[in-house]
Amino acid sequence: MWEITSARKIAALNPKLIKIPSASNLDFDMLGYLADEYGRELHISLGITSHEEEDRIFAFLERRGRLKDTVLYSCTSGYPVPFEDLCVKEVSRLREKFGVSVKAIGFSGHHLGIAADIAALALGASYFERHFTLDRTWKGTDHAASLEPDGIRKLARDLRNVSMTLRYKQPEILPIEQVQRDKLKRKVL
Repeated sequence: MWEITSARKIAALNPKLIKIPSASNLDFDMLGYLADEYGRELHISLGITSHEEEDRIFAFLERRGRLKDTVLYSCTSGYPVPFEDLCVKEVSRLREKFGVSVKAIGFSGHHLGIAADIAALALGASYFERHFTLDRTWKGTDHAASLEPDGIRKLARDLRNVSMTLRYKQPEILPIEQVQRDKLKRKVL
């Protein structure tokens, strides 16, 4: 969605969420319409956006009481983006700056593979946006940086699996470890 006419038409369908692309995140007429007339989640990509512009978006949504149903996405806008330009640590910066106030921080990727998405998960992203295609060799800027069906399946699988690993041990000796402890631990105080 790139402008207010599309925003009105999409909002009329009442989807669970509306994703605002980086190119349109400073269209305050469109954002105002969505903030005032669309009562569901707003997902906003922050690619090609300065920190000062992020602050303006945040303040705008705060004034309208829309932060708790807003997801802000770390994004580097390019097609495809080389790994050295993904800047995945932006997820941490956004979490520190806005994470308490907004619903969540996400990661919007236009890169090859799925490794960076996993890194973003480890840094605290909880929503992920990737472009989808049936054939990455098709013409157009998006296709090369998109995931084909098998890539989407692998991404979903790996995000679920890695998500399960991101926790502290509780209890300190897990039941799976107790078996090994009983067999192998040399000295127990």
